[in-house]
Amino acid sequence: MLTLNYILLAVADPAASARFYSALLHIEPVENSPSFVLYVLPNGIRLGLWIAGEIDPAPLPAGGVEITFSQASEAEVRATHAEWQGKASILQQPMAMDFGFTFVAQDPDGHRLRVFSPAPNPR
Repeated sequence: MLTLNYILLAVADPAASARFYSALLHIEPVENSPSFVLYVLPNGIRLGLWIAGEIDPAPLPAGGVEITFSQASEAEVRATHAEWQGKASILQQPMAMDFGFTFVAQDPDGHRLRVFSPAPNPR
């Protein structure tokens, strides 16, 4: 069985990306070198930041995939949005959508970061 437990992002400057993600995630990387940074999130998922010029085959431009963070409530999503103001570029302001309450930010390399709380299940 395959297990999805690792996300790897191509970045221009791993040190700058590490500062960005440390500020957003409130954790420090477990590995930090000039060309690669690795975070282990509290749920065990790993987030790697690899300098784009060393990836073979070369990565495509960012933008077609979103990294998504779920939260338990609309209030938590609003609080995260308020915290990320000034730290990340906000692409979509908080809003209700069919799947829940959400907003979208962008990291320095153009990777989209969605935060959402799922819509309640109708009974």
